[in-house]
Amino acid sequence: MWTWPRELRARQPDGPLITLRPLSRTDRVAWRDLRARNARWLRPWESTPPNGVPVMPSFRQLRRSYDRGAEHGRLVPFVIDVEGVLVGQMHLFDLAWGPRCSGSAGYWLDERATGQGIATWALAMALDFGLTDVGLHRIEVNIRPENTKSLAVAARLRLPEEGLRRSLMHVDGAWRDHRCFAVVADDPEAGRLVRLLGEGAL
Repeated sequence: MWTWPRELRARQPDGPLITLRPLSRTDRVAWRDLRARNARWLRPWESTPPNGVPVMPSFRQLRRSYDRGAEHGRLVPFVIDVEGVLVGQMHLFDLAWGPRCSGSAGYWLDERATGQGIATWALAMALDFGLTDVGLHRIEVNIRPENTKSLAVAARLRLPEEGLRRSLMHVDGAWRDHRCFAVVADDPEAGRLVRLLGEGAL
């Protein structure tokens, strides 16, 4: 049985140390600056309420809701840290137990940190953790067809594509279709994505 808080680390070959960890009290200033600087960059990909204006929680409320959700087994709310610098977020969310044991993975990255393989490694770390330590059987990664950068991450990890999920989520003011990728615990690469990346097999 997994417990919270948890911290995951992996180093890219000849590259930086990537850490997935909980959002901490000391992240307040860096978090606010990161979100403000990337507001326009992230707007096309972030979920929005279908009725009304989104209400942004305070940093304290956000951190508490993440920790509470993790403690109750509803989500795994990591931030992405590269050599001590906060650069984004990686979540396993919508966790369902019982006969399903499934969830979804979602992430966002600082525009300045893109193109360096960070999202690929962070997603591999989260998927491995979800299928091993957390005990999920299936994890989906749903990506808008227009999001070429995230589609490239799915392609690099060779995530099996299952088709189009119509109007899956309200994003940037409208219901949007998403391409669905998924890994299951029975897949040959399940729980081994980080190792395969490190070996150059992906």
